[in-house]
Amino acid sequence: MLLTQEQITRYHEDGFLLLESALGPDEIDRLREAFARDCLVPGPQRVAEEGRDEVRAVYASHQRQAEYAGLVRDPRLLAPVQQLLTEDVYIYQFKINAKPAFGGEKWSWHQDYVAWRIADNLPAPLQVNVAVFLDDVDEFNGPVIFLPGSHRSGLINDSRKATAKSSQHLDPDDIALSEHQLSGLVAERGMVSPKGRAGSVVLFSPEIVHGSAPNMSPFPRRLLIMTYNDTANLPSYPDGEPRPDYVVCRDTEPLRVLDAPFLEALQGAQA
Repeated sequence: MLLTQEQITRYHEDGFLLLESALGPDEIDRLREAFARDCLVPGPQRVAEEGRDEVRAVYASHQRQAEYAGLVRDPRLLAPVQQLLTEDVYIYQFKINAKPAFGGEKWSWHQDYVAWRIADNLPAPLQVNVAVFLDDVDEFNGPVIFLPGSHRSGLINDSRKATAKSSQHLDPDDIALSEHQLSGLVAERGMVSPKGRAGSVVLFSPEIVHGSAPNMSPFPRRLLIMTYNDTANLPSYPDGEPRPDYVVCRDTEPLRVLDAPFLEALQGAQA
């Protein structure tokens, strides 16, 4: 449940860390079922693929589905985050990027913290992203590509385009790196794409440059991303209203680790 010192060092050096098969097949089945249910819930939290009715992303599923409400407190995920940040963290953002088979859209090269600083006036990049593979991820179905160590280069592009791709969230297209910026970083840092079986987990920095290609394969690539933030690092909105609760969570109470894995805890509560 805890990271080794070697893993902690690797995370800080590379900006990401792969934990293979952290969750089991039964747990992934339940998370997929919960995602299927949540896709049927109408509302602005459901973002569609451009020109298609298929889901591109769903936000704040932990507010509607018990499996995800437990997952955010699972000891295998929350405890490592607390090691990397602080004991007092909360869910700042929760989303599932669906990337369906046969044409799931790309996600442009970007740094997450740029969006959060612009849209939410988030003071510092004191977050850890926890990405859970809900499907097997390989070279064919649009895996996330990281530029290792790029989180140590600071913010590369700290402004957004004048036109917004989506009215529901700040899309990576709005803060995408230029070809010149990306070429220079790749020459310096290279590119790495963590892959693995469903249930694998990637921890990654809010400042690491990353993106992904379209999914042209016949296999879906559903990726759950939970962003934990330090409770002493809250967003503020001096010049306007906060973004909707489905994009930026309002509950900032520190999370406490469950006594058991989320599915075991859920089954115990239902008994």
